[in-house]
Parts: sequence; C-alpha cells; structure tokens
Amino acid sequence: MELALTTAAGKASGKVNVSDVAFAREFNEGLVHQAVTAYLAAGRAGTVSQKTRSDVRGGGAKPWKQKGTGRARAGTIRSPLWRGGGKTFAARPQNWSQKLNKKMYRAAMQTILSELVRQERLIVVEKFEVSQPKTKQLLTQLNTLGLHSTMIICEQADQNLALASRNLPHVGVTEVDSIDPVSLVRLEKVLITVAALKKLEEMFA
Repeated sequence: MELALTTAAGKASGKVNVSDVAFAREFNEGLVHQAVTAYLAAGRAGTVSQKTRSDVRGGGAKPWKQKGTGRARAGTIRSPLWRGGGKTFAARPQNWSQKLNKKMYRAAMQTILSELVRQERLIVVEKFEVSQPKTKQLLTQLNTLGLHSTMIICEQADQNLALASRNLPHVGVTEVDSIDPVSLVRLEKVLITVAALKKLEEMFA
C-alpha cells in the first residue's frame, strides 16, 4: 500500500510504499486492549507493603484483664481497630506483569499502525528536526503541519527535539526502537519520518 508523504512545510511530496502486513491489518480491539494493559501493568512497581497485626512491633501483653473492668475485651494494643495497630488486609509486594507472547505483541502493533492509517492519524514526513532545542521553534513547525497533540517518532534519538518538547504536555518524542503500544495510541496524531517508517516496517512486517 501507499502512504502520502508530506514535507516539513506541510505540502504533499508524493507517496511512500509500505507493507500491507504492517499497515493494512484488520482491527482487533481485544488484542490491542490486551497489549496496552500488559504494557501498563509491566510498568507497575508492585513494591507497596503494609503491616498486619503480627508485623507491628509491640502488643505482646494483654492490655487489661478479660473481665471486671467494664471495658471491651482486648488481647493486644496492635489490633487493627486500635490507633497504631496493623492493617486488616495489608497490601503486599507482588508482580503485576502479564504474559503477552511475541506473536500477539507483533499482531497488536500491526493492528494499531493499521488503524492509525485508516483514521488518517499517521503523518509521514521526509524529515523532521529543529536546529536548536527551542520549544517555540518546534511549535512553529507543528503549527505549519496543523498538529497539536502529537507523538514524534524519529529513526534515532534527537537531543534537540527531546529538549524542545519536554515542556509540551501534548507532544512526545521517541526513537523507533523504543516504540510501544501506549505511545502510539495516547496522542491524537503520530508524526514519523520516512527513515523511521522503514525501520518500523522491518520490525513488524
């Protein structure tokens, strides 16, 4: 299939051929959801830890005798009902990661890329760069292309683009080797250079 090619000035400059396997796959909502969920779950630290009544220091002696005081019976001052006591259902460290095999991940990425093409959210440019790490300069180029909420994908890490975009909440920059399902779907448009597009095609075709 062919994708429209645009210059940095926002003018059409021809077509670029890409694989139907990577950019014309049928949409599979369940597979995309699973890939995104697995990616987000893998980012969870899972290090939260709370203490139960047996983990809290102290509370070994019975605070008062069982009968005759007029107060409710109590066996320890570290009861979850007491201030300073343990938690009833204490959180424990756990692994939140989900299994997603390579074949499913590849298919999910192909589905996302294909849907971006169908929705006309994938913008292909010959090259995209800024001469200085200036946010104003980056905004000028994005406005020329009519873009606001955009993920910029480059073939290699671009320090100037990374510095120019870090104060923009709706603009992200990543190199093609670091692409993931969430970065492709979280913003309105995806701006990709031809070199990065060809590399992406090799990865998922």
